[in-house]
Amino acid sequence: MTDRYESPLSSRYASDYMLRLFSSDTRYQTWRRLWVALAEEEMKLGLPITPQQVKELSEHVTDIDYECVRERERQVRHDVMAHVYTYGVAAPSAAGIIHLGATSCYVTDNADLIIYRDALKYLRTELLGVLANLSDFAYEYRSTPVLGYTHYQPAQLVTVGKRAALWLQDFLTDLREIDFAIENVKFLGCRGTTGTEASFMELFDGDEDRIDRMNAALAADFGFEECFDVCGQTYPRKVDSRILDALSSIAQSCCKMAVDIRLMQHDRQVEEPFEDSQIGSSAMAYKRNPMRCERICSLARYLMADAANAPMTASAQWLERTLDDSANRRISMPEGFLCADALLRLARNVTKGLRVNGKMIERSLREYLPFIATENLLMEAVKRGGDRQQIHEIIRKCSMAATEKMKNGEECDLLARLAAEPAFGMTEAELREVLDPSLYIGRCAGQVERFLEKVRPLLTGTPSSSADIEI
Repeated sequence: MTDRYESPLSSRYASDYMLRLFSSDTRYQTWRRLWVALAEEEMKLGLPITPQQVKELSEHVTDIDYECVRERERQVRHDVMAHVYTYGVAAPSAAGIIHLGATSCYVTDNADLIIYRDALKYLRTELLGVLANLSDFAYEYRSTPVLGYTHYQPAQLVTVGKRAALWLQDFLTDLREIDFAIENVKFLGCRGTTGTEASFMELFDGDEDRIDRMNAALAADFGFEECFDVCGQTYPRKVDSRILDALSSIAQSCCKMAVDIRLMQHDRQVEEPFEDSQIGSSAMAYKRNPMRCERICSLARYLMADAANAPMTASAQWLERTLDDSANRRISMPEGFLCADALLRLARNVTKGLRVNGKMIERSLREYLPFIATENLLMEAVKRGGDRQQIHEIIRKCSMAATEKMKNGEECDLLARLAAEPAFGMTEAELREVLDPSLYIGRCAGQVERFLEKVRPLLTGTPSSSADIEI
């Protein structure tokens, strides 16, 4: 509908998979699957539930009458009970045993945990795609010299591949954060209104073993190895905080990389993908704006800010339960995942299609390399009998003079100035022999190669990442 607000995360940025995962169908069908599993396990453990009732529930997991839900919720002002009622209308023989012994958080919280776990696993795959792209790029350009910067001022040379390895290392940290988050998503189980399982003590005549077996079976039904050891009515909201922290970490890495690419694109050294028919500006037809990286930075800011919601919610949960988490979590958690998904899709697209403009890099090196080489030139002049302090002063004065000319738009003449100094004792031709960029990249190539030896085993079986991701 064009006359209603729609989140850009769903209409423009997120993947079809993630949109389906956080859809109403997935959420409420998961509720029904949880009710089926509860009824089945209760039946197995001796409660008066028949196979026919379980079968009827199983047959009506997907045919949700949303209009019936809406009408019932208008009457009772309770979303879970509206769904219980609607499910009972669809499966009348089982209407009396749906939700037996449970509280609302049995379906709401367990469904969230299932969805969040699956979303984290999907993001992990997307993240591996970024790692694979950057690994290939870092290796290809591991020995390609480029001007380094500190304080965004020209510094010693690095390589294009080494710079990419820095991004790669950040994303590798994110992978560990995601893995930690996945490993620590446990199942809530069916624990009752304050987490005491009192309702099941009544249903199972005080048999605690049957309660433990029920919860273990429910967890296994949905792919979890264990439940939280203790809880109130809800699962610990610290889980949400941990998850959004991991997503924020991804946003930080994406933004750092995108900013670096934007800076390099300003100098036309490295550029993000740009299609043949792409328009860079509505007014300036010649422009080639880094819109993908700008979008990454924009979305990353949103996700980093969104991550503040979870710790504030976790810190404000009163005693065994309060409902001031609900409205916030309905927004902050899905949108956090959708935003992380959008960022990784963009990052995969950009890292697969990065363009390195070697001639522009060489031009920059020609301009600054004489200054960078001065330390080596000083050593060479001393080897030839020069006085170290005198040579240093010559270099300082000549560098300042050459820089001043460059500020006036003239070419760097540092080498000519040094050659004209008798105390320096070297001709301009001899000075130029020291201007091989590969002499000034230190251990960049080896550092990249050794780092990639650690990364590549993590990428075994990673699907090839396509630059044709629709963004």
